[in-house]
Amino acid sequence: MAGDLILTFNAGSSTIKLGFYRIAGDRAEPVGSGVIDFRDDPFEVRLKRDGQLLTHPLAAQGDIAALLGRALDWLGGHFNLSRLAAVGHRVVHGGDDFAGPALIDDAALARIEALSDLAPLHQPQSLRLIHAMRDLHPEIAQTASFDTAFHATQDPLARRFAIPRALHDRGIKRYGFHGLSYRHIADQVARLDLPADARVIAAHLGSGASLCGMQGGISRDSSMGFSTLDGVPMATRSGALDPGVILHLLGPMGWDLPRVERMLYHESGLLGVSGFEADSRELLASDRPEAAEAIGLFCLRIAGEVARLAVTLGGLDGLVFTAGVGENQPRVRAMVAERLAWTGLELDPVANEAGNTRISTPASRIGAWVIPTDEERIIAQEALDLLLARA
Repeated sequence: MAGDLILTFNAGSSTIKLGFYRIAGDRAEPVGSGVIDFRDDPFEVRLKRDGQLLTHPLAAQGDIAALLGRALDWLGGHFNLSRLAAVGHRVVHGGDDFAGPALIDDAALARIEALSDLAPLHQPQSLRLIHAMRDLHPEIAQTASFDTAFHATQDPLARRFAIPRALHDRGIKRYGFHGLSYRHIADQVARLDLPADARVIAAHLGSGASLCGMQGGISRDSSMGFSTLDGVPMATRSGALDPGVILHLLGPMGWDLPRVERMLYHESGLLGVSGFEADSRELLASDRPEAAEAIGLFCLRIAGEVARLAVTLGGLDGLVFTAGVGENQPRVRAMVAERLAWTGLELDPVANEAGNTRISTPASRIGAWVIPTDEERIIAQEALDLLLARA
């Protein structure tokens, strides 16, 4: 390999998370992290390294390649970017094309672009970054890590909708998402005092939210299906919805498709139920009844999805909370656990409030943990694995 540094990009709708990793044999070791936040005015790149937080403003003029070029110019003062061996990207949708990470050559890029319609909120952002890096540094290898790939192990029955077979054969099926987060959680669960074939449900609760039922670290079922709209309510996304509602909006109510799409992705979830706020922190701090209803519905649907996934798994040995809300909101964890008390789950209120790793009591029949997710580490490791396989 030409270098010993890997840069990762995790593109969201309003931020780009960055990770810097040093190649140490067959392991990618973190040496820094950062974020470009498009909600800032002016845009700003923030870098954490050696316990320090450094910031640099970015002029908003120009396309993503120009913005990224300015960010890399500044980051190059803190890391020797001439030593980059690869740039790894999180790509939300891999469809049936990708059951694992891939080096991005022209053929792979064309397949990723063809899947954009299946993830319109996320795929275009990743593609813009891939193209920008190709323009800026065509000599650097780029890799893609797919959120859907972790779920390729699911039984075909769990992935099927009850729709005509011809539509299933054309790719309309359940894929599952947040796979990079779940792969990291699976790695961490393997270190817990649990049987090798433990049945564990991980709840990735953030602005986007989903749950995954795993056995022995392998995905067996998930709450998200064909799209990132499915499953539990999210910050602004509806979660599972009776398809009859969509027919009613498009028919008798006369809505057009863009309006329906905007409502489902940007005006629903916690924001839609509360009517004023999408951030769970603000809702939990509010005394408005609409805020309590939004959080209550969120927790009810999460608990209900735990029960459904436990059916797929044939039981439940552990529950893991992760991502922004899952890691940082003890009241949400407590409200979910209260609805699951019938399973024998019992939280330790002191451990839960403190955000300890294990938050269930010794007497609890089901273990419960808070485990921080780390998608960037998975992206970096998969990029390194691809480089080593190619060497």
